[in-house]
Amino acid sequence: MKFAISDQIRSVHFPPITEVRGWLASRQPDPTRPLIDLCQAVPDYAPARQLTDYLAACLDDPAMAKYSPDEGLLEVREAVCGRYGRVYGAAPTPEGLCLTIGASQAFWLAMVTLCRAGDEVIVPLPAYFDHPMALEMLGIRPVWLPFDTERGGVVDPAAVERLITPRTRAILLVTPSNPTGVVTPPDVIHELYSLARRRGIALVLDETYADFIPGDTPPHDLFADPHWGDHFVQIMSFGKTYALTGYRAGCLVASDAFIHHALKAQDTMAVCQPRITQHAVMYGARHLDDWVAENRLMMERRHDLFRSAFTRPGNPFSLAASGTFFAWVRHPFPGRTGREVARRLAVEAGVICLPGEVFGPGLEPYLRIAFGNIREEVIPEAVARFRSLTR
Repeated sequence: MKFAISDQIRSVHFPPITEVRGWLASRQPDPTRPLIDLCQAVPDYAPARQLTDYLAACLDDPAMAKYSPDEGLLEVREAVCGRYGRVYGAAPTPEGLCLTIGASQAFWLAMVTLCRAGDEVIVPLPAYFDHPMALEMLGIRPVWLPFDTERGGVVDPAAVERLITPRTRAILLVTPSNPTGVVTPPDVIHELYSLARRRGIALVLDETYADFIPGDTPPHDLFADPHWGDHFVQIMSFGKTYALTGYRAGCLVASDAFIHHALKAQDTMAVCQPRITQHAVMYGARHLDDWVAENRLMMERRHDLFRSAFTRPGNPFSLAASGTFFAWVRHPFPGRTGREVARRLAVEAGVICLPGEVFGPGLEPYLRIAFGNIREEVIPEAVARFRSLTR
């Protein structure tokens, strides 16, 4: 390559999951010790059969190959709003939704609509790696909020307020957290929303894993406020919810006015979410509440089994935080980076996970574990492989 590329993208680290999978090239296959994948948060179960049967029939419709409106088909957005009413107890209107190519594109839409280069977004650590990567590419400065061990990783609104400057445009929060699994309680979310309203900024919640929160309590009650859109933007995904990660089923939820401006970027970035994905989301929103609840319980069992086995005495690794989809683990090797330890686990123990430093500065002592790919019967072996790495 003989031409220059952007310094803003040159300084961003390589996609970490691709990097980790690249380490496997040096691992000799061992049929007696197959690879255990704790790396990517992808459900290992298939979409509901009734959904795929419905989509197969949809393919006979020539309209399925055509564009939809930029924001998505009205009947799909209406179905999604109906589901919001059941899950949250209140819902946005269809005009406040833009269907996107996964939650990642919804995040880009939110940031380019909110921010200019040089603006700041408050980002709690550890942060989902795609978020700071995108912010850095856009010239937006992430302002780091350290991980609060005393609060179990739950964000302290008072600590957030101390980071607000005249350049702050948003508070960004992922709940349940990727990578820790920590669920931010509804009262803390309400405090952060009140803080955003008081300081004239936005609260941006990425709720990709909201359908895996244990119990039946709504994630929060912000949609019940008739003025919620004045200071609240939501990033949502249905990829994990309906096991459709390859369909890229995301959603941006905000005020009508915010969506109006976000559609300018949507039109130049993706035009629209594919129709087949929209129909998948619509079918799920209308028919799969019980299926989703069953999978949430299955993921809870995986987490509980892993946590119980991992925290038994004698494990050199320690559990810093965890939740239904993730565990945030501290490794036992002072002076070694998360990359060094994760690479050893991949090559020597046949377990892949992500190094802590890809989730923000100063996090080299940690690893992220994802439960999407690990069935209950494999969990004891996975934990045993961690325990075996002692030197």
